[in-house]
Amino acid sequence: MTKGSANLVTGASGFVGAAVVRKLLDAGEAVRVLMRPGSDRRNIDGLDVEIVEGDLLAPETLGPAVKGCRALYHVAADYRIWTRDPAAMFRANVERIVYTSSVAVLGIPSGGVGDEDTPVAYGDMIGPYKQSKFRAEERIRELTAKEGWPVVIVNPSTPIGPRDVKPTPTGRIVVDAANGKMPVYVDTGLNVAHVDDVAEGHLLAFAKGRIGERYVLGGENMGLSDILGVIAELTGGRPPLFRVPTGLIMPIAHVSEAWCRMTGGAEPMVAPDSVRMAKKKMFFRWDKAARELGYAPRPARDALADAVAWFRANGYIA
Repeated sequence: MTKGSANLVTGASGFVGAAVVRKLLDAGEAVRVLMRPGSDRRNIDGLDVEIVEGDLLAPETLGPAVKGCRALYHVAADYRIWTRDPAAMFRANVERIVYTSSVAVLGIPSGGVGDEDTPVAYGDMIGPYKQSKFRAEERIRELTAKEGWPVVIVNPSTPIGPRDVKPTPTGRIVVDAANGKMPVYVDTGLNVAHVDDVAEGHLLAFAKGRIGERYVLGGENMGLSDILGVIAELTGGRPPLFRVPTGLIMPIAHVSEAWCRMTGGAEPMVAPDSVRMAKKKMFFRWDKAARELGYAPRPARDALADAVAWFRANGYIA
């Protein structure tokens, strides 16, 4: 640790949070991380960071974590498409200075590409994850406008890359496709960004972002069929040949969710909310971040290649 006061990172055990920690360390910054007792720390093992135990839901633990820090990267979030207890997600995400939001809260014009200014309302949010992130960003904007909080908001798109230990829902798509477990696909699309570019975008937002503004940290817009095709090329497998309408998958999703509730499973094989989300292509532009921050993501294929290589090296891919 070399540069003065520490940078506090919440969510450092997670996929994006750990990447932000590594970018800060690479820049020679001192890093402090807020971790819940007993949390999975594989993503920060061996890193030169100061660990402070605490919990965002226990405000009395936050004072010691923040004391002496010059910057807060609030990356912590509950990134699940489905949850048994939606209220718990709201408690984690709706609270209170680079703040990590998501493109999930942005509008998407019909058949088009969304950005920071595309009109959207709470009623457009599908499921507790999107709803909670929308409310959280509303609260952040309110605190910034009324109380002068010095917050810059970043909206990552779909981070993909190494060290996705859980893995995230998108990481599971990569793993399942690489293992030949996706024989069919739906007509949807994602904006694919390398997780390390998203992390770099956080540092750029701290250095150059305008207070009260938000910036999409995205990458390349790709149809799901194209994503699966690249994964097949990288693994020597076969891409899925058949496209299935979302209307045929929804009944399966409802049965899967009901079975999960009955059996006490962690999450359903297919969640109804994920099927609803798939009806729109999650395509976004990141011109504002490029123009104001100097954000310059690499091609999506590089992100997918790094993800496949890491998953394979760590036993996720047969």
